[in-house]
Amino acid sequence: MEQSETKTGARFIAEMFKGYGVTHVFYMDAILRKTMVDLEELGIRRVITHSEKAAAYMADGYARISGRPGVCMAQSVGAANLAAGLQDAWLGRSPVIALTGKKPPLFQHRHAYQEIDHTPMFAPVTKYNVDVVNIAQLPFYLRQAFREATSGTPRPVHLDLLGHSARPLEAAEASLPVIIEEPFTHYPAFRPEPDAASVERAAHAIAAAQRPVIVAGGGVRSSGAAAAVVALAEKLSIPVATSVNGKGTILDDHPLSVGVVGSYSVRCANQVVAAADLVIYIGSNTGDQVTHNWTVPPMGTAVVQIDIDPTEIGRSYAGAVGVVGDAHTAVTRLTAALEAKPANETWLQQVHAFGRTWRQEMEPLRQSDAVPIRPERLCKELSDVLPEDAVLVADTGYSAIWTATMVSLRHPGQSYLRAAGSLGWAFPAALGVKCAVPERPVICFTGDGGFWYHLSELETARRHRINTVTIINNNGGLGQGIPDIHKMYGDRPGKPEELYQFEPVNFARIAQEMGCVGIRVERPEEIGVAIRQALTTDAPTVVEVITGLNYHAPEVWSPSG
Repeated sequence: MEQSETKTGARFIAEMFKGYGVTHVFYMDAILRKTMVDLEELGIRRVITHSEKAAAYMADGYARISGRPGVCMAQSVGAANLAAGLQDAWLGRSPVIALTGKKPPLFQHRHAYQEIDHTPMFAPVTKYNVDVVNIAQLPFYLRQAFREATSGTPRPVHLDLLGHSARPLEAAEASLPVIIEEPFTHYPAFRPEPDAASVERAAHAIAAAQRPVIVAGGGVRSSGAAAAVVALAEKLSIPVATSVNGKGTILDDHPLSVGVVGSYSVRCANQVVAAADLVIYIGSNTGDQVTHNWTVPPMGTAVVQIDIDPTEIGRSYAGAVGVVGDAHTAVTRLTAALEAKPANETWLQQVHAFGRTWRQEMEPLRQSDAVPIRPERLCKELSDVLPEDAVLVADTGYSAIWTATMVSLRHPGQSYLRAAGSLGWAFPAALGVKCAVPERPVICFTGDGGFWYHLSELETARRHRINTVTIINNNGGLGQGIPDIHKMYGDRPGKPEELYQFEPVNFARIAQEMGCVGIRVERPEEIGVAIRQALTTDAPTVVEVITGLNYHAPEVWSPSG
């Protein structure tokens, strides 16, 4: 589609966003105020937040669930905060388009108020990072931003616009063609085909393996390849583990599902991957978390890697058989190239034994009536009432561990997203998710430590009627580090609790004071009732569950013990 007529920069940006399917922009004032007027006319929601990081997290959540780029913006002085917020989108491989204002060149290097160099801040967290100083550059750079964000490995991009709030570019007029390149309105923009020889090599390796296992990562979700991965697993009776980001690829109650592997893992998944003679990574990196510091699987294990990025092949496990291409396309080709064969019953019995032992050990904790409430019981109750089309959005740290290992996804319509490393991400990200999929129930799972980061966004949720359900696992502190802190103290006297314990607070009451619904849960039998009530409430709702500070996740298993 091409329309060329004289228009302001503000109108051009608004029409480009509309053409590329942007439905919401998340921002902190003051940026592109003239554009905001045109955005309203074109039906695009403008969500002003209480911090630039929250705006970035909302755009990130929007992008991850919708399959479309998310947009966040900030004026010049907010650029540093916005860049910090893009770290999670970068680590989570999410296509976020960030726009900031920048004072003109004559103001640079002369102690201009609130101004520092933006380029170095955005360089580590974007794949495209450019200055826009002339209105003639807008059509080229804005289209390129969508191309870069959605192609190859999706990741954030950044446009630094002339003027601390981009006013010079907005006010300028020119004959600007509005050209919308449809492939880049979503991701994956393209589905590159793997070459036949690599598929044949991978098929040969898989056919020869006696104890293969699949590890599905976040790239499976990005590609929409979950059904294709499960079809491959079922054809050859291959167990499936996932990274935390890949959770939901296979239903947790599927006979071939072994759970999340790595550092935030169930023990049985680590045991299966460590015992395998071939690990098939699909849309997953081989970083320290998914491999538990490269011990699961042990170095020297045979590996097949399917990834859209050729530089990932063999990055950590030398000699990997690589298949470069879109996950859905590559897995489909690989499945067609493989002949079905009888299951290795000895291997499957070993896999099932690992899983059965783990579940037997965890079940008493999941059924516990202890007060304060155990997180395992909270996750069990959440699993039982989680709607079939729900999106569960989890924070990092213990929130990721509890949800990844203890919440069961039993329906193909359920989705799971978690922070790629930034504590406090989940609540604002869940608001962005709900903006993208307003028809679906969106549940945020965070701790009190994570919720404190962006509690102020309850007002944003209320103002825009973004009706998420936020479950706060309130244990009164930062629980994950407690064992290590006490280990550091040893027998020395002191106050280790000063390093992790908070003052008591009633988040449910705070939510009520901010115009939202707040429900406080202090006994296990109240959990399911409270979550059901929250899911039917026509308002942003906080379910505060009081748990114990000294409940810790199980030790991570590795071959070295």
